[in-house]
Amino acid sequence: MKNNTEQHEHESHIRKSINTALRIGFVALLFVMSFLILKPFLIPIIWGIIIAVAIFPLHKRFSKVLGNREKLSATFIVLIGLALLIVPTVMFTTSTVESMQSLSKQMDEGTLSVPPPDKKVADWPLIGKPVYETWELASNSLTGAIKKFEPQLKELAPKLLSALTSLGSTLLLFIISLIISGALLVNTESAEKAAKSIFKTLAGEGGEQFAALGSATIRSVVQGVLGTAVIQAFFLGIGMYVIGFPAAGIVSLIALFVAIIQLPLLLVMLPVIVYVFSYADTTPAVIFAIWAVLWSVSDNFIKPYLMGRGVDIPMLVILLGAIGGMMMGGIIGLFIGAVLLAFAYKIFQAIIKSE
Repeated sequence: MKNNTEQHEHESHIRKSINTALRIGFVALLFVMSFLILKPFLIPIIWGIIIAVAIFPLHKRFSKVLGNREKLSATFIVLIGLALLIVPTVMFTTSTVESMQSLSKQMDEGTLSVPPPDKKVADWPLIGKPVYETWELASNSLTGAIKKFEPQLKELAPKLLSALTSLGSTLLLFIISLIISGALLVNTESAEKAAKSIFKTLAGEGGEQFAALGSATIRSVVQGVLGTAVIQAFFLGIGMYVIGFPAAGIVSLIALFVAIIQLPLLLVMLPVIVYVFSYADTTPAVIFAIWAVLWSVSDNFIKPYLMGRGVDIPMLVILLGAIGGMMMGGIIGLFIGAVLLAFAYKIFQAIIKSE
C-alpha cells in the first residue's frame, strides 16, 4: 500500500514537472515569436522611447501653456520635429537635383568651365602642389581631368549612392520614431506606470529608482550629445559667416550631423580652413583657423559638463557608458550603454553598502 502511494506521488510529481516545463516552453516560445514579429520595429521603438524621455520635460511645460492639453502638446511637438527633419531635407535634395541638372546641361552644351586656381594654392602645406595641379588641369581641360580620375570616380559612385540610400532610410527611421514618441507622450501616465512595474518586477522594491535613473541618464546623454553638437555647429557657423565662407549654412548643418554621430569635426573643418587660406588675408585666416580648431575640439570640455547634469551618477561613468555603447552599437548605443553602466554602478554601490 505504501509503495503504491509513493509511486502515485512520484507519477503526480512527474506530471506536474512536465506540465510546468510545457508551460515554460510555451511562454518562452510566445516571447520568442513576439520578438521576431516586433524585430523590424525594435530600433524605431527604442528611438521613440529615447526621444519621448528626452523631450518629456518640454512636453509637460508646453502642455501647461496649452491648458493641460497633453494630446495637443504631443501633436505640436511631433509636427515641429517632422518639419525640422523634412523641410531641410527637401530643400537640400531640391538644391542638389537642380545643381546636377544645371551641371548636366552645361556639360551637354560644352559651356561648363572651372575658374583657374590662385597661385597661393600651390603654397599650401603638404597638399598645395597636387591640389593646384589638379585644379589647373580641370581649368584647362575638364574632360581631361575627368578621364584622369575616371577609375576613382567609378569607384566612388556606388559608395555615394549607398550613402544617399542610407541617409534616406535613416530619415524614414527618425520619422517613424518621432510618431512613436508622440504616441508615448500622449499616454505618459500609463507608460510611466508600465516602466515602473517592469523595473519593480525585475529589480524588486528599488525598481522605481531604476526607472527614474534610466530617464535621467537618457536626458543627460541627450544634453551632452545634442547640446554639444548644437553649440559647436553654432559657433563654427558664426566663424564661417564672419570670414565670408560660401555655403556656411550648409557646412554648419553638416558639422551638426557629424558632431551628433560623434565623428571628429576636424574632418569637416580642415578642408574649410585650407580653402579660407586661399582667398582670405593671412591674419584673418589664422584667426579663423584657431577659432575653428578650438570649437572643433571643444566637445572634450563641453560634453562632460552637460552630461553630468541632473544625474546622481559620476560623469565619468555616464561618459564611458556612452562612448563604449557607441563603439558597440552605433548612435543608439550612446544611450543604451550609458543607461546600462549607470544601472550597473547603482547595483554595485548597493552591494557595497549592504555588506
